[in-house]
Amino acid sequence: MLFTGGEFLKSITIFFEIMSSKIGGNINILTFLVILGILVAAITKSGATRAYGEWARRVISGKKSALGLTAFLGMLIFIDDYFNCLTVGTVMRPVTDKFKIARAKLAYIIDATAAPICIIAPVSSWAAAVGSSLPEGTEIDGFALFLQTIPFNLYAILTMIFMIFIIVSGRDYATMGKAVKKFEIPAEYKNTADEEKNSGGNGKIIDLVLPLVVLIAACIYGMLYTGGINEGKSIADAFADCDASAALALGSFISLIFIAVLYLPRSVIKFAEFCECFAQGFKAMVPAIFILCLAWTLSGVCGDSYLNLGGYVGMIVHEHASIAVFLPIIFFLVAIGLAFATGTSWGTFGILIPIALAVITLTPETYQMLVLCIAAILSGAVGGDHASPISDTTILASAGAQCSHLEHVETQVPYVLTVSACCVVGYIVDGFTQNGWLGLAASIVCLILVMFIVKMKVPANE
Repeated sequence: MLFTGGEFLKSITIFFEIMSSKIGGNINILTFLVILGILVAAITKSGATRAYGEWARRVISGKKSALGLTAFLGMLIFIDDYFNCLTVGTVMRPVTDKFKIARAKLAYIIDATAAPICIIAPVSSWAAAVGSSLPEGTEIDGFALFLQTIPFNLYAILTMIFMIFIIVSGRDYATMGKAVKKFEIPAEYKNTADEEKNSGGNGKIIDLVLPLVVLIAACIYGMLYTGGINEGKSIADAFADCDASAALALGSFISLIFIAVLYLPRSVIKFAEFCECFAQGFKAMVPAIFILCLAWTLSGVCGDSYLNLGGYVGMIVHEHASIAVFLPIIFFLVAIGLAFATGTSWGTFGILIPIALAVITLTPETYQMLVLCIAAILSGAVGGDHASPISDTTILASAGAQCSHLEHVETQVPYVLTVSACCVVGYIVDGFTQNGWLGLAASIVCLILVMFIVKMKVPANE
């Protein structure tokens, strides 16, 4: 309505134009979601999830161990954030349910080990996205620049530290504190939980582990394949040039074939039951798909072809970038706001990285400031994406944990704000000292003080 000047019918027409183009451009992600839903339904029907849950209940000693294992798996699957969210949720949800861990807390752990891990992992789809954000003709090596920003990506580093503190101390506050006191499975997911409990298949733990191993291996190879590994490219170049969404669709389809070959000849589930999983898996992913389609459409409205929110923000930043010492904190705050508003971290650093290169005249003396500003942009982009209700990773984390999406958002935002406040201190220090290590130290000290206050003021959850 804003874009069309209040023309109602034209607004509807443009809305569906944007939606169709966004769905067309992201069809591989939707395909991956549907196939993953089918895989989850098949594994559940086989009884493998139940067998894994019973084993985990015997082996894992309590809530902290269950959450610690969730965080470990999240850090281990660093190739892609979409893949991370749904895989970790699928594997760990039955275990955390056994220990009556709130699904909102599971969703937070999943989300905190998705984008924050991917943005500091050299081998990931995110590293390729950062490198591709540099304008054409830039003489800077995008991958080398990305590597130099890793130690100064304060939001990602501090989120890891804060998440470990929350797990170990058991102290949750604000809306998360209320959520963890009650354990309840959201109404829309109760049928799925009942199916997991009552699954009559004779599957064993290996019937859960092998499909996941194949899924991970197939998706990683899919990234290398779409990046041109078979055409003689190096592994690093193949990851840099990969099509992550196509790789996920390819890897998940290979896993679907594998699970059929693994289950059907051994009569783990019957053929008719396997076919039922197609409808069940699709149905389970409908809420996530629907929210994603609407979120993509909203981000399209904010894009440069319509409201051009990013261009407007970029113009303001460019006009007020005369005081160099404030550049890191300005870029951090703009990135976090832009990512929150548009729901895309990739789009945010795609907009702001070229602006940073335009603002900072590149010389040997200013290169360190450029690295700090790029790090601030990446950090803010992940922070805003982490809190945004229309972010795809936020949506997929709640889908993976089978948690109410709005509950996940409102319980996660206070933690995001806590970490972001400490990052503000670090980037202010970065600007005045032009030393990223001093900024990192200042932000960590600030976070330690916050954790000390939380430990003193907030009682531990039993």
